[in-house]
Amino acid sequence: MATLAQWISGTRPRTLPNSIAPVLVGAAAAHHIDEFDPLRSALALLVSVALQIGVNYANDYSDGIRGTDADRVGPFRLVGSGAANPKAVRTAAFAALGAGAVVGLVLVALSGYWWLIAFGAVCIAAAWFYTGGSKPYGYAGLGEVAVFLFFGPAAVLGTLYVQTGEVTGIGIGGAIAMGAFSTAVLVANNLRDIPTDAVSGKRTLAVVLGDRDTRRLYLALVAVPFLITLAFGLREPLALLGLLALPLTALGARRVARGGKGRELIPVLRDTGLAMLLWAVVVAVALALG
Repeated sequence: MATLAQWISGTRPRTLPNSIAPVLVGAAAAHHIDEFDPLRSALALLVSVALQIGVNYANDYSDGIRGTDADRVGPFRLVGSGAANPKAVRTAAFAALGAGAVVGLVLVALSGYWWLIAFGAVCIAAAWFYTGGSKPYGYAGLGEVAVFLFFGPAAVLGTLYVQTGEVTGIGIGGAIAMGAFSTAVLVANNLRDIPTDAVSGKRTLAVVLGDRDTRRLYLALVAVPFLITLAFGLREPLALLGLLALPLTALGARRVARGGKGRELIPVLRDTGLAMLLWAVVVAVALALG
């Protein structure tokens, strides 16, 4: 039986900046036009974190029963390690996704935008079918596209919209930055797993592109948020403080550029996630002050 610490590890805490940072940026974009609502922002954060935990447990379950995690380098796997019953992990995934759905319904009721129920259903389906089902899209090279869309535009603009009923230029820029950061985290993860994914039949974008081009993709993605920072600075000079995340980003970029493999790439996921969170916090504060 898996321990509490192992269940917590199964949530993959290092990935949580992917769900926290976009909500901070979306809330800041709402504040920028004087329509920030703390309750709706808090509910959006709960939805985002619950869905993140749900997709992490779902991936653990689906990859585990397929045998994809049998020789995987990286974070602890509940199913792949044999520490937890697959059905228990599946139940945990459904519970987290269900919790996100319930909180999401409350948020929709408060906002009055009932069409967002369909939007939420798409997000939950995407979380499950990333590695679940008979033809998971994460095994067909589409994971990066989904991560960009759901952790970028969906999370940032969704948080903004439930508070303001509109989409702003600041919101769009923040959505692109968050989508790029989140996708970079996944690209680093899949770069690390190219050898085992290729053997197990998991055709991620990294497997399709190969080692060299995947590294180039990562470096291009982590550059995008800082281009957005410069653009933000033209309107809100304080937003240039987002460049403070550049040194932390450079730590991961250096490992990727120098050809790090396997366990050498594990810190890249941490550093990229923390850089994303730092960028989001600093830019959010700058927008609020602006």
